Amino acid sequence: MAIEKILVPLDGSDLAEAALETAIDILSEHPTTTLLLLRAEESPRSPRAENAADKVREAESYLNGVAAGLRECGITRVRTAVWYGPAAPTIVEAASAEKVDLIIMTSHGRGGCGRLIFGSVAESVLHGTRTPILLVRDVSSPLLPLLSSTAPISTTDPGEPASRS
Repeated sequence: MAIEKILVPLDGSDLAEAALETAIDILSEHPTTTLLLLRAEESPRSPRAENAADKVREAESYLNGVAAGLRECGITRVRTAVWYGPAAPTIVEAASAEKVDLIIMTSHGRGGCGRLIFGSVAESVLHGTRTPILLVRDVSSPLLPLLSSTAPISTTDPGEPASRS
């Protein structure tokens, strides 16, 4: 798979920025790939135009700072974009409009009630796009037991059927 453009959505959190490490690893193997840093900014609740302008300036400043840090690390093909809207649909729309080949994003790893209460941006993006997604899990999230347990399969010799150990 040729990777020409990678999208990394950022919201200003350390968790979201954890996806950058994975993106850097991929970019080191694909130096001609462009990295697009996206900030989905909810529309301001106040109708005042200066609030909207301040939000955009903040988001642009944040993304430009991240991009500058990446350039210092040798990642030179970096673009930034601020889009208005809720995170998941904005990420999906940006991925389509920008024709990205891969979305790299993080997930809190919440399950059960946490996902029901807070929702999952990553899950919504997964269901809303055909663009491949590389999910980077929050390392501090607890691991949950698998729904079904499997035993390793071993074989005795090519002529006999496999058996569970």
